[in-house]
Amino acid sequence: MAYRAPRSLGGANVPFPMQILDRYILKRVLQPFLYCVGGFVAIWVVFDLSENAPAFLENKAPLSKLLEFYVLRVPEIILMSLPVGLLLAILYTFTQMSRRNEIISILGAGRSVVRLLMPLFLLGLLTTGLATALNYSAAPHAGAVKKEIIEEVSGGEDLDRKAIRGHLFRNREDRRFWHVARLNPSVERFSAVMIIQEDQAGHPRRNYYADKASYDHATKTWRLDKGKVVDFTPQGDVKEQRRFEILRLRNFSETPWRISSSVLEANFLSVPELREYLANNAHFTEGRLAAYRTQLAYRWALPWGCFLAVLIAAPLGIVYSRRGLLGGITMAIGLFFLLVLSSSVFLALGKGNRIDPVAAAWIPLVIFGAVGAVMLWMRSTNREVPNILS
Repeated sequence: MAYRAPRSLGGANVPFPMQILDRYILKRVLQPFLYCVGGFVAIWVVFDLSENAPAFLENKAPLSKLLEFYVLRVPEIILMSLPVGLLLAILYTFTQMSRRNEIISILGAGRSVVRLLMPLFLLGLLTTGLATALNYSAAPHAGAVKKEIIEEVSGGEDLDRKAIRGHLFRNREDRRFWHVARLNPSVERFSAVMIIQEDQAGHPRRNYYADKASYDHATKTWRLDKGKVVDFTPQGDVKEQRRFEILRLRNFSETPWRISSSVLEANFLSVPELREYLANNAHFTEGRLAAYRTQLAYRWALPWGCFLAVLIAAPLGIVYSRRGLLGGITMAIGLFFLLVLSSSVFLALGKGNRIDPVAAAWIPLVIFGAVGAVMLWMRSTNREVPNILS
């Protein structure tokens, strides 16, 4: 039975505040949307358990660690599920409404296509905000959580294997050069550390040698264990040597993350970490920084895929005959697949320093956003949307 719009919605000049029809459309879309996202998460957990559960069982890890493992990783799969869930939910809902002639009844009552879709645009903006919050920190870290927790439950053997060896770091602002024979970023362990403090002319002024080094985040103090300090004259000769059991350095700006960040993968860094990396390593070449700049721009671009899913699915979901249902669904899914594919290609070009990082992140969204806007205009003016994939 077709849905009848209330009399108060019959005029064309309908105010924007949410009304009965808006709530009706949101309710119809939200139910399959939540089912889609929940189903994607459940399927992912089942498949992931089949892969990673043996590691927890063999090492007799507590249930709390397994729960932590999945709680920290769920934001990543939710972020991936939001645009796909929106696309499928809108296509399903509008297909059902079109079959029952509800869309025709609503438009016949005087409501425009844009006004009909307004609650969906609002839903798209809300999911974009949620995706932005997830992509700011939680989702990027989820990729690294898997390795870290698996290494932790494995008893530390993998930690030793994953350690960075022979790491070099240069602090150009404070004129310090670090050489760390072995470090592990996840546990901040530093072994066989050498720190060279230079003067304004670039000559060694003081060297620190230590068997181990650790950092106190509360007091921002470095602790060096079992080593020596060597002072040099301006001519480069040894002036003085003194040994120590424990030495605390309170005026150093370096942190363990800053020292190890030069070898961290851009995909696993949050927005603040990417900004800090780019600020601390501004002296690197453009090619070396391209991946991090591209990833930073993509952190803000990716969430808008949710709004783009609405812009693509909504006009293609509105059909006036049953014969056009399958074509609209196929075209919407095909366009979204092309969006994902083109985003991957442009990201690779940006990370390879072939194109500007900001352009690499945003060009696919702008192109497909324009396509969605044209389709919305054609549907609003009662023009037939051509199937560009046929």
